[in-house]
Amino acid sequence: MGIASLIQEFGNVLQRNRAIIRAIQWMVICFYIVLLIIPSFMRLPDRQAHILDNMVLFAQFVFWGVWWPFVILSMLVMGRLWCGVFCPEGALTEYTSLKLGRNRSIPRWLKWRGWPTVAFILTTLYGQLISVYDYAIAALLILGGSTLAAIVVGFLFGSGTRVWCRYLCPVSGVFNLLSRLSPVCFKTDQQVWSEYRGKPQGNPQCPPMINIHQLHGVSSCHMCGRCSGYRNAVSLQFRSPTEEVVIYGVRKDNRWEIRLLLFGMIGVAIGAFTWTVCPWFVTYKQSIAGFLVDHNIFWPLDATAPWWLLTNYPANNDSFNWVDGFCVATYIVGCGVAFGLFLTLILQVIAWLNLKQEMKNHLAQAFLPLAAAGLFLGLTATTVKLLLYNGISFSWTNDLRAFILVGTFIWSCYLAYKIICSYDLAKIKAICSLVLFIVASLPIAAAWWFMFWGW
Repeated sequence: MGIASLIQEFGNVLQRNRAIIRAIQWMVICFYIVLLIIPSFMRLPDRQAHILDNMVLFAQFVFWGVWWPFVILSMLVMGRLWCGVFCPEGALTEYTSLKLGRNRSIPRWLKWRGWPTVAFILTTLYGQLISVYDYAIAALLILGGSTLAAIVVGFLFGSGTRVWCRYLCPVSGVFNLLSRLSPVCFKTDQQVWSEYRGKPQGNPQCPPMINIHQLHGVSSCHMCGRCSGYRNAVSLQFRSPTEEVVIYGVRKDNRWEIRLLLFGMIGVAIGAFTWTVCPWFVTYKQSIAGFLVDHNIFWPLDATAPWWLLTNYPANNDSFNWVDGFCVATYIVGCGVAFGLFLTLILQVIAWLNLKQEMKNHLAQAFLPLAAAGLFLGLTATTVKLLLYNGISFSWTNDLRAFILVGTFIWSCYLAYKIICSYDLAKIKAICSLVLFIVASLPIAAAWWFMFWGW
């Protein structure tokens, strides 16, 4: 049996073993709830505590050192298999919708395409203000709040579907974009579909509510496998990692997805991960504090905000005053706006140069490998930090980071080259477009270089 047959059979296995998948989902849910709730009611670990002998540190390492960075990585390898098989929020919202739901129609306001973008940016910003990576109670507030919202949405809307995942989940837009680089996906052979004369089959339940008949390059697919083999036309297949971006990317004209990519996954993510090491941030904060002192305004320098608004753990000598909160928020938002506008401007210039407005959103998707690298490197910085605190270090860490950064930079440039070649452009315009894209990519790579090597 060849590799293609094996991957197709894996899709069929997912379809045939729904009971096992449900069991896996409930195991993940139980593990998730235990690690989310119990550490929130335990005291802060002392300096001698370690990952393996302190549940608070263990949960912190699992969530932020392993869980999230490797969920990001899984999107590039197996698409949204995490969503369809493992995600606790997806399983809970679907179960609630199926067993307890009111089955109300989905209101128009809830279908607004901008929710995933707004939710990702606000969640990222809020998480930094309350130090979600460092404190269990902050993780409970953000992750637990998101899970509770998923259950409520499942209770109110749809019937056995994932309305939360489709329209509101803070990371659904990120997963949608990253999974476009996956080398596997479910596809529908429309000719086989139309020629099917076999036994009548009921439509398979599709939790994210996708049109299965046109299943090709659909990054909204949760890879649950329920449609595998339907009408002998749907199967899990290998594909080129460039296929969905280069071939189908021009059809994905969702402006909010592109804003999420440029302003959120690139700009806001850079701000969120770099503010703790950026010397410019320190200068910025000191200048504001100096101005306030010079004008005898002292209350913003007091750490009086509650922990759920700004980080405030005096016992751990870790508290934000109002100036800290203002500077963190404006730095992160400023990075998002600066990178987003700069990249948007370059892409618009390329579109104007070639008199092809559709190139703007199409070419923007070539930034996806660099955006994925930034998210993975930023999250694994927490992994490395937690391991270092426990006396574990790896001499090859920076070499691997450099390899990932250089590799994804080249990958993004290659995607841009393939997209540009898919248009009928004069050679000089094609070269200028590629050069402009490379110029736009350099500040992204430079920001991560500064974080790990320059600062």
